[in-house]
Amino acid sequence: MYLLKVKCFDFKMHPLKNILNKLFWGGKEKPEDYKIVYIHRGAPGNLKSLNASCITKIGKSWFSFKDNEEEKIIPFHRVTLIVNLKTGEYLWRKL
Repeated sequence: MYLLKVKCFDFKMHPLKNILNKLFWGGKEKPEDYKIVYIHRGAPGNLKSLNASCITKIGKSWFSFKDNEEEKIIPFHRVTLIVNLKTGEYLWRKL
């Protein structure tokens, strides 16, 4: 009998997912204190923003929120900035 050795890969979580998870479930921060800015073609400056408290679900590479009762999905690669509204500190900034 032969046993097949399979190398286990260490798949790391997307850094933005890690930040959002800590923001929502870490207990130290309040999501309503943060603004998320993301690329939205056709919007003024091709950017839109929302309060982090509007997020309804966080996926592997995206998050969703409700906009006029319609659920919108934003892939992480479109997020350009997460900023604390009280301190101005950046949690995430895409260069």
